[in-house]
Amino acid sequence: MGLVRSLSDPNIRKHLLRDEGEVIVDEVMHHWVMYVLPVVELVAAVALLVALPFVNISLGWFVLALVALLVGHALWRALAVHRDRFVITNMRVFRVHGVLSQQHATMPLSRILDITVVKPFQGRILGFGHFVFESAAQEQGLRDIRYVARPDERDLAIQRVVQRSGLRGPKVN
Repeated sequence: MGLVRSLSDPNIRKHLLRDEGEVIVDEVMHHWVMYVLPVVELVAAVALLVALPFVNISLGWFVLALVALLVGHALWRALAVHRDRFVITNMRVFRVHGVLSQQHATMPLSRILDITVVKPFQGRILGFGHFVFESAAQEQGLRDIRYVARPDERDLAIQRVVQRSGLRGPKVN
């Protein structure tokens, strides 16, 4: 059970600068639309299992192998989506993602020059968008955050944190 929990929980809190007073403003998971393909793969695997009794016995091993591959791939993709987190704190924004190995990219609020929120047609209908961060650095580890649920609310949360920190204009309490 400990292995399952450690694989499913990205443990965002361990990345906080608690001694400096850093707190989480928002922890963003991907929009539910990112789980559609893994679910389709699982449905295909179930359909193959239902069809298994009607398959030639000499091809049964192939169907079972295909089912195992589909289920494994679907679970891997769903786990990767679940572990991909974008976090807004009172000091910075960062992203943690990865299943077996974990990558961590961070950007202090002071380095954010511009945030572009892209809402494609299907995103406007389903309620997701993409963030594009422009920073003072030429090479950055945190640029595109895709499939963000409620992107306008998340953009306003970042803008509020930046404003409250006093980085853009007078500090607001």
